[in-house]
Amino acid sequence: MDLLELEAVEGLRWTWNSWAAEGTNLVIPLSIMCSPLMVSEVPILPYHPLLCSRCAAVLNPYARLDYQSRIWHCPFCFLRNPFPRPIADTNLPAELFPTYSTVEYSPSPPSSSPPPPPPAFVFLVDLSSPDDQLLSLKKDLLLLLHHHFPDHALVALLTFDSMVYLHHLASSPCSSLHLFHGSRHLSSNQIRQFLNIGRPHPLHHGHTPKQDFLLPFSECEFSITSAIEDIHSTFDSTSATRPPRCTGTAISVALGLLESCLVTTGSRIMLFTSGPATIGPGIVVDSDLRQPIRTHHHIFNNQARHHANSCSFYNQLSKRLSDASVILDLFACSLDQVGAAELRQPVEQSGGFMILSESFESDQFKKCLGHMFKSDNQGHLNMNFDATIEIVTTKDVQICGALGPCVSLHRKNSLVSDAEVGQGGTSLWKLNTLTHKTCIAFFFQVNQRQRIQPGSAFLIQFITRYRQGNMGCRKRVTTAARRWVANHSADIAAGFDQEAAATVMARLAILRAQECHPRDVIRWLDDTLIRFTSKFGDYVPEDPSSFRLSSNFSLYPQFMFHLRRSQFIDVCNTTPDETAFFRLMLNREGVVGSLIMIQPTLFQYSFDGPPVPVLLDIRSVSPDFILLFDSFFYVVIHHGSKIAQWRKLGYDKDPNHENFRKLLEAPELDAEQLVADRVPVPRIIRCDQHSSQARFLLAKLNPSVTQNSTYTDGSDIIFTDEMSLEVFLDQLQVLAVQG
Repeated sequence: MDLLELEAVEGLRWTWNSWAAEGTNLVIPLSIMCSPLMVSEVPILPYHPLLCSRCAAVLNPYARLDYQSRIWHCPFCFLRNPFPRPIADTNLPAELFPTYSTVEYSPSPPSSSPPPPPPAFVFLVDLSSPDDQLLSLKKDLLLLLHHHFPDHALVALLTFDSMVYLHHLASSPCSSLHLFHGSRHLSSNQIRQFLNIGRPHPLHHGHTPKQDFLLPFSECEFSITSAIEDIHSTFDSTSATRPPRCTGTAISVALGLLESCLVTTGSRIMLFTSGPATIGPGIVVDSDLRQPIRTHHHIFNNQARHHANSCSFYNQLSKRLSDASVILDLFACSLDQVGAAELRQPVEQSGGFMILSESFESDQFKKCLGHMFKSDNQGHLNMNFDATIEIVTTKDVQICGALGPCVSLHRKNSLVSDAEVGQGGTSLWKLNTLTHKTCIAFFFQVNQRQRIQPGSAFLIQFITRYRQGNMGCRKRVTTAARRWVANHSADIAAGFDQEAAATVMARLAILRAQECHPRDVIRWLDDTLIRFTSKFGDYVPEDPSSFRLSSNFSLYPQFMFHLRRSQFIDVCNTTPDETAFFRLMLNREGVVGSLIMIQPTLFQYSFDGPPVPVLLDIRSVSPDFILLFDSFFYVVIHHGSKIAQWRKLGYDKDPNHENFRKLLEAPELDAEQLVADRVPVPRIIRCDQHSSQARFLLAKLNPSVTQNSTYTDGSDIIFTDEMSLEVFLDQLQVLAVQG
């Protein structure tokens, strides 16, 4: 079974599929890319899982059974546990089937238990947006509410400019608002007292206290529709200052409302904005237009006046979001920066969407909003809330931490290592939301205190608890086993997954980039790559021409070449907001999607046959071909100069040139398929060879032919001083053989 087939069964990608028993340093960490809900076809078991009374591991196919004594032996801690009912090899429960490494438990709730609380949504609308933008946003929100929004879901509306306006949604003769000053930061208790929301009785836990702001949509449809229709822009195009925005205060008030109403099992704050905060906590830039908005240069040199304080404020907000299981979504539609860099941590750790678009009228924004509120056949939203992931391992493995849209719950036990990576010091993590694409990178190390026998197996179990769109609780359990091998076993190299390794190193590089300058991150990547190739390459010392890498390692250096020059590390020509968006997306995407971000794909279309993959190189650009380029964030359809000329002459409309019409259509259809299920929806760019838009393609190609090349062979050239992949690999070989 190859790695992709194994991932389809387990939902896991291991950097190393065989681990060295003595804990030899393999340079690339022992890590697992876990997509908990990736496996779509799993058995649903209508009862509670059977747990080990010592380590809390769930019954799984690796447990040994004693049918006569009705005992099962936990494969993690070896405790003998009683089986609650008679069992035989003819009536095994599904979780013991060898083919069911992943099962999902969906027990029916007790008849006496109250119904689960509905999800809650708070719409946070920026009144300082221009009139045309706000009009388009209002239409989309009304369309969403009347066609896709569940009747039972709770909804609230806040608007903001220099003040925060909380709308009363209860039926009344006239509309009314609660006002909050934009420059003040209020605690959750202060907001609750200001809104006169009483403390609920302990016996009524889970029930929303009586108030007029967060109501079921079926009870306030007319009120919220009228409130949205009455929203008007306060944007003044003649002003010599930036529009007033108190974004941080608005988010804090929205969160305080949800905390006061005890909505702690699943809710979203959806922020729609068109510019940076200029007032109050979370401020990005001053109102004075003479003060430029911060750039990477300002941040690196501590010249961004408000950046550190705003990040500190949002970090505190992120903790509150996690405690209340609230998701923060950012829909930023503007030609300028809006402060996404400061907002990255609360959005990322809460698992929310971040959309950076040019306009609320764009297809990208509309498709993303529509995608979020898709429903199943029963009318429940395709959303999951209030999730946790717990890891149980055998005692020879220790847990170091996790990287991704999760928060450590600091539950430490004997399985947790003192060496922390990312969200470490725990065996349990919180995720405010979870999709079938959410991917967390977990890091492990060998427990040196245990005596490990090569050839023996070790187990890792992932226990994921979450609420579905109907707020019903599910528990998905994945149990995976691998073998320990001797330090110099050939199985170590054979089990290396270079795609998963590149993705893990990219996440570690992003983590390091939060504290270090990009040049230091690149230096660290280069040093790691040199040590890795020196350890696993075949060569004669001091002889670069003898250097060879086996097929299991051969692609990894080129992944690192593209990573070090990607927008995740090289922040030249990108704003802090764009960098925050790119890094947030890489930190949650699975191996396949992340690899496309690191090393985009390139397909060539011609009259000679079906599309074929070609090298990501300037030599692949030709006048006679169409190229389809996919970088995950945008898709480029690039017409060679001859193809573009024939298209402009209208040959595709001539019945005698049917093949040419089909050639033009093929990449268009493939591009639509590429972007169909991606969120945020990528931008499709159509360009011709030598046009200005072709820069989106040229910037990602290997510059094998530049202005300094002496032999171009008729190829296009890239004007750059960057080294090519060939030069990079040559230098790598020289350094690797030096030991």
